[in-house]
Amino acid sequence: MPEIDVREIPPKERHPKIMDTFTAMDSGETLRLINDHDPKPLYYEMEAEVDAFDADNYEVRREEAEKFVAEFPKQ
Repeated sequence: MPEIDVREIPPKERHPKIMDTFTAMDSGETLRLINDHDPKPLYYEMEAEVDAFDADNYEVRREEAEKFVAEFPKQ
């Protein structure tokens, strides 16, 4: 399962890195994204614009005050 900790990536590089990684994944894989906040805006963007995003199986959980882990599955 590909994993990206965006807390370690400069803000302007985050979105391209996430989208490139998701695009390169095979169908059935899930991208695990670690962030310092709930990535709900990214969820909405992917739901609206990325046909391969499996929004029904998206999950997010808060593990620490500044650690959210979201799983973006690919159909």
